[in-house]
Amino acid sequence: MFPKRPRGVIAAIATALTEDGRPDPAPMLRHARWLLDNGCDALNLLGTTGEASSLPAPARMELMSDLAREIAPARMMVGTGCPDLATTVTLTRHAAELGFAAALVLPPYYYKGVDEAGLHAYFERLIEATADRPIPIYLYNFPQMTGLRFEPGFAAWLKASFPDRIAGAKDSSGDLDYAAELARIGGFDVFPSDEAALAQCEARGFAGCISATVNLTAPLAQRLWTDPADAALANEVGRRRRAIAATPLIPSVKALVARLHDLPGYARVMPPLAPLTDEQARALPELSPHAAEPA
Repeated sequence: MFPKRPRGVIAAIATALTEDGRPDPAPMLRHARWLLDNGCDALNLLGTTGEASSLPAPARMELMSDLAREIAPARMMVGTGCPDLATTVTLTRHAAELGFAAALVLPPYYYKGVDEAGLHAYFERLIEATADRPIPIYLYNFPQMTGLRFEPGFAAWLKASFPDRIAGAKDSSGDLDYAAELARIGGFDVFPSDEAALAQCEARGFAGCISATVNLTAPLAQRLWTDPADAALANEVGRRRRAIAATPLIPSVKALVARLHDLPGYARVMPPLAPLTDEQARALPELSPHAAEPA
């Protein structure tokens, strides 16, 4: 049996790296604990912000194991999607064996314009290969990166085909109308990637958010999840996200996490990402994670 489905404020946690580019669990655990103590209901490990596609499968599996030894895996979901089915199965099975709450699965993103029957077959084989460890699966919609979009009709088809395994989606498209259409699928939990959308969860049926900038805004995001009618708070949460994203998003998040914990190494990124220039670093906002007033 897998734990209760995640809901609420979920940080797409940034991956700390050693100088030679391996995941570094110690600083990451420090940040993970801060997030869970300061507003996050759960964490999403090894997503886009976690630079998963730049890391080899063995390193991803080792990091899953390292974090699951120290943090209840029921409070974590993990990205496992790869272009090849075999690696996706291996990562998803490992997540299931460790007891992670869910697997977040990108579509097989090398081939573009594929028929939906092929995409359905990919997920069917993944579900069959993990049937003995039936971890819930969330679709990861990020067409700007993958070139593929999970159409609402296709998501509904997958949900109808595998109602006990397909649990919902993370939508990083930025299109809240599209996300709301997905949320109308019965039993299908949808998480936009912008914590400002928490103000619309009740009206549009969202299950929360999974966001890169929640690495810095977790306390305020939790307040907005609790009180979505607070328009001033919603505006401030949106302002902070925009301020962080005014420079390249992942390097900016990592630089600010490094500043938050006084851990300079947390700012490292894997190629092809590049660290912030001196000018970009100077442009980073000064953010007080707990304060509702502009920082």
